[in-house]
Amino acid sequence: MGVIIGLVVAIGSLFGGFVAMGGHLAVIWQPWEFVIIGGIAVGTYIVANPIPIVIDTGRASAEALKGSVPKRGEYLSLLGLLYALMRELRTKPRNEVEGHIDAPQDSDIFNNFPGILKDRDLTLFICDYVRLIIIGNARPHEIEALMEEEIATHRRDKLKPYSTLTTVAEALPALGIVAAVLGIVKAMGALDQSPQVLGSLIGAALVGTFAGIFMSYAILSPLAQKIKSTREKQCRVYVIVKQTLIAFMNGALPQIAVEHGRKAISSADRPTIDEVEAATISGGSQGADVAQKEAA
Repeated sequence: MGVIIGLVVAIGSLFGGFVAMGGHLAVIWQPWEFVIIGGIAVGTYIVANPIPIVIDTGRASAEALKGSVPKRGEYLSLLGLLYALMRELRTKPRNEVEGHIDAPQDSDIFNNFPGILKDRDLTLFICDYVRLIIIGNARPHEIEALMEEEIATHRRDKLKPYSTLTTVAEALPALGIVAAVLGIVKAMGALDQSPQVLGSLIGAALVGTFAGIFMSYAILSPLAQKIKSTREKQCRVYVIVKQTLIAFMNGALPQIAVEHGRKAISSADRPTIDEVEAATISGGSQGADVAQKEAA
């Protein structure tokens, strides 16, 4: 909703102000200028980046526009899952816990939290480090360093669309000049025409400069920043897992370890201690109920 409101305000102010100054909107409508700028931008983007990143950029843009970030109910589900796994680690023999880790899709614990199980990367992250805890030979600070390295790698991969889109946004004003120069070349070929025709051609050429600057600073740069914010929030769940499991490895009870993870959540989305306690004791039903309410 915020993205839609922002675009309406920006575009409305642009065209509204232009009309208020006595401008004619028909002059701005130069579709081939936009084709030149947009086509060059897309083409160079494909040349500069592997196809998986190009595809991920489209996915990241959709996530940013929809605001696909973890909500309170998803945090509760994650803490509930971690609590259930840590309780199993404390009370059950190794072979029983390994069954949940080796085949999470068949695990009763993971199936109580379908939202987490749907995130394949997060599920693998949890299972990998719970498996290391089961083995029992690694020291907590070694596991923590390994987690931080993997989180940094994951974050770097997730933010590639942001960095590549920022590069394109910085190039768009220059691409607008390219379109404008082509328009001027066209106008130079009509020097024998009337001033009215020549003025129309020059005005159309200048639209290219306007379009490149506008698309750069009013559309692509804000979109890149939105992608960065969205992807960083998505990566935050890995930090919550790290804080929780490291606290558990250092001897904290599951209830206390979950509190370490809760403190890693942004204050705006952080559930209360009572909500976390209800979610962990109820085995995830509380978190699922909150997630359904937020979705509605």
